[in-house]
Amino acid sequence: MKIGFDNEKYFELQTQRIRERVDSFGGKLYLEFGGKLFDDFHASRVLPGFHPDSKMQMLLKMKDEAEIVIAINAGDIEKNKVRGDLGITYDLDVMRLIDAFREYGLYVGSVVLTQFSGQTSAEKFERKLQNLGIKTYRHYTIPEYPTNISLIVSDEGFGKNEYIQTTRPVVVVTAPGPGSGKMATCLSQLYHEHLRGVGAGYAKFETFPVWNLPLKHPVNLAYEAATVDLSDVNMIDPFHLEAYGETTVNYNRDIEIFPVLEAMFRKIHGRCPYKSPTDMGVNMAGYAIIDDEICREASRQEIIRRFYDTQCAVRKGNADMAQVQKLEMLMNSLNLECSARRTVPAALTAAEVTGGPATAIELNDGTVVTGKTSDLLGASSAALLNALKSLANIEDSVELISPEALTPIQNLKIQHLGNKNPRLHTDEVLIALAISAVDNPQAALALEKLDELKGCQVHSSVILSSVDENVFKKLGANLTSEPVYQNSRLYHK
Repeated sequence: MKIGFDNEKYFELQTQRIRERVDSFGGKLYLEFGGKLFDDFHASRVLPGFHPDSKMQMLLKMKDEAEIVIAINAGDIEKNKVRGDLGITYDLDVMRLIDAFREYGLYVGSVVLTQFSGQTSAEKFERKLQNLGIKTYRHYTIPEYPTNISLIVSDEGFGKNEYIQTTRPVVVVTAPGPGSGKMATCLSQLYHEHLRGVGAGYAKFETFPVWNLPLKHPVNLAYEAATVDLSDVNMIDPFHLEAYGETTVNYNRDIEIFPVLEAMFRKIHGRCPYKSPTDMGVNMAGYAIIDDEICREASRQEIIRRFYDTQCAVRKGNADMAQVQKLEMLMNSLNLECSARRTVPAALTAAEVTGGPATAIELNDGTVVTGKTSDLLGASSAALLNALKSLANIEDSVELISPEALTPIQNLKIQHLGNKNPRLHTDEVLIALAISAVDNPQAALALEKLDELKGCQVHSSVILSSVDENVFKKLGANLTSEPVYQNSRLYHK
């Protein structure tokens, strides 16, 4: 894979920037962390060279100075809101995040339930955390938030919230997803710290949009594509332009809330330390781009990938056509065609020739292999084996798994496990390959190449089963599918 982003340079610049911001506020900083801390695969796709855990590694460099507060909206707990990329509810993701942070050696100070108004599920979750020894706090719904400044910055507003006890100079406020109340948590803490005579500050660490790239740069447009369900729109920061005469990029929600934020700061501190939403940020990602064209092309590919994902989400009933239409507009603005994703025409051509579902995989050296549906294998399973053969320089005619080994698995599925489809899914094929590798040197060689599928591009002519989707995700491959099912049934596993 071609590299367009210098991860080491990013580490150095980002750590230095955050420390400078801490010092500027006299030693206490509430740092709102947007996006994902340790599994930021979107950033790694559009900024090739960016590691998915880059932000986590940066935090580890200052782990003795930092503690983490996780915010979760009590209403999201009540609604069983699901994180789309992982398929788990927000409350479960809080538990996952705590475990992950602790495994990295980071200190998780507490969890705050935001917009709390007596939700039964939130109270149950709170008790669960407390029983596990995790400190919890409640921040309440404030009427007319965020416009009624006099109420918000008062004893009846932020004053009603429980003060979160923190012990370290950098307090990272993160969350399972957007709308969790990270900014409100930070501002509430500033109010309480001010009452206690502590001169704490606030800053925002949001990777996208990249403030010092052009508004219509593909990296920034890819962010709009990634947040199409939130209706985020990149905009020129008018406050920054007026204050400094410099054109920078931010997004609509931060620009819309800035006058309110500015008024809150004045009410709490007597002045606002920032002249624009851009001023609040500490993101240095733009300075670590070392090959602009590589990042542009990666971002164009990401937009196409998001277009397919959203079409499939609509087909599954998890999104609406307005989102697809916005993505079409983004693609049109860059003159993008779906065929620019090389696996798309390859999979569709193979499906047309064979008359059944087909899958195409583009390897990291640019080679494209395909797989068709057969009596033994599904198209994705066939494509996976063909990709491993290509990587291991094994002739296509070589059988990595003998039909005699596959037949008992098919019999088990049909005769004992109640399946109607005898074809092997990708997970079953990999297990069969691992067993064959014991006495088949060719199978062993192919199995060794599994890690080289990371970053490969995959396209299917039909929506895949959740099993096949998960296998490609675990392998680190980027999957897209045509928004159609293989059959006309209403229920699909």
